[in-house]
Amino acid sequence: MPLTMNNEVFITAAITGSGGTQDRSPHVPRSPEQIANSAIAAAQAGAAIVHCHVRDPDTGAPSRKLEYYKQVTDLIRQSDTDVVLNLTAGMGGDMVFGSTENPLPLNEKGTDMVGASERMAHIAECLPEICTLDCGTMNFAEADYVMTNTPGMLRAMGAMMEELGVKPEIEAFDTGHLWFAKQLVEEGTLKSPALVQLCMGVPWGAPDDLNTFMAMVNNVPQDWNFSAFSIGRNQMAYVAAAILAGGNVRVGLEDNLWLEKGVLATNEQLVARAKLIIENIGARVIGPDEVRKKLNLTKRIA
Repeated sequence: MPLTMNNEVFITAAITGSGGTQDRSPHVPRSPEQIANSAIAAAQAGAAIVHCHVRDPDTGAPSRKLEYYKQVTDLIRQSDTDVVLNLTAGMGGDMVFGSTENPLPLNEKGTDMVGASERMAHIAECLPEICTLDCGTMNFAEADYVMTNTPGMLRAMGAMMEELGVKPEIEAFDTGHLWFAKQLVEEGTLKSPALVQLCMGVPWGAPDDLNTFMAMVNNVPQDWNFSAFSIGRNQMAYVAAAILAGGNVRVGLEDNLWLEKGVLATNEQLVARAKLIIENIGARVIGPDEVRKKLNLTKRIA
C-alpha cells in the first residue's frame, strides 16, 4: 500500500476509561465534574472529540450510572467550549470466570453482564454525537476476564445506535473485529461510510507492531474514516504512525498516564503533545465543526 498521509487530522481525547488507573495518577478524573472539566480542557488544547466513561466519584471504580453520564454530558454541553461528545457503550459486557478447575459460577466481583437496552440506556438519554461499539469478544489483559460482545449483541446495539441517530465508532481490538464490522455494514446494520478506531497493543488483542497495524489499516475500506492509538509508552509514536497511514489520532489518560518518563500527564497535556506532533509532520488539526461535516454528525445542544 502506498503511503498516503492524512493532512487534516482530528484528535480524540479518551478522558478516563474504565481501567484500574484511578489510584495510579492524581490526574485521572473520577467525579462527573472532574471528567467534564478534563474533557473541556482537552478540547481547549485541540481535541475535536472527547471520549468519556464515568466512574464512582468516591472510589474511582468504573460505573454505568445514568445520572453520572447525564451530569458529564450536561456540563460539557453547557460550557463555552464546543466539542464532539463520544460516550462509551462498552460497559455491561464484562465476564470474570472462576478458577480454571471451576470456571462456573462466574466471579461476582468484576462480572457485569446486562442486556443491549440497558447497555444503551445512557446513550438513548444523553444522545451523544458518537458512541463506541466494541466489535468483538476477547481475553482482556487480566487472567480470567473476558470482554464479551456476541454477534447478536453487536447487531442489537448497532441497530439501536443507528435508530437514535448516534454515530457508532467501531472499536477494533483485533483483525476479526474489523472483519465483523465490515459484515455489519454489508448487511445494513450499520451505515456506510463507517467510523473505526484501531485499538493497538491492548493485551490480548492486536499487538502494536507496525506489521499488524498496517494489516489492520489495509483492511479498512477506503471510504471509511479511521483513527488509531496504542497504549502506554507507544501512545505518541502511534500519533505519528496513524497520520502517516492516513488516519486520525487518539490520546488520553484512558490509554496512557505518562507525558514522559517520571512525569504524570493530564489529558490536555497529552492532546497538546499530539497536536505538536501533527503540526510538525506538516498536517493540520481540525476542529469539531469540520469533524461534524466530515463524519455527518448531528450536533446536540443542552
